[in-house]
Amino acid sequence: MLQSLGRPNRPLHLLMDKAYEGDETRQLALDLGFIPVAPPKSNRLEPREYDREMYKRRNEVERLFRRLCTEQPHG
Repeated sequence: MLQSLGRPNRPLHLLMDKAYEGDETRQLALDLGFIPVAPPKSNRLEPREYDREMYKRRNEVERLFRRLCTEQPHG
C-alpha cells in the first residue's frame, strides 16, 4: 500500500503504529521520501529516536475518524 502512494513532492511525515516500525517498512518509507514517525517496539535492542510531538498527531487523526464513524445522523 505504501508503494502505491508514490513519492511525495516534498518530505512528508509518515505517522505509523509501532507494529509497522520494523526495519523493512521503515527503509521503504525512507526510500520513497517519507519521514517515518513511530515509537520503537519495547523489544528493539537499539531503539530509534522519533518525533514524539509529531506522533501525538497520529492519535488526533485516529480520534477524528472514530468520531466520524460513530456519529449518528440527526433527524
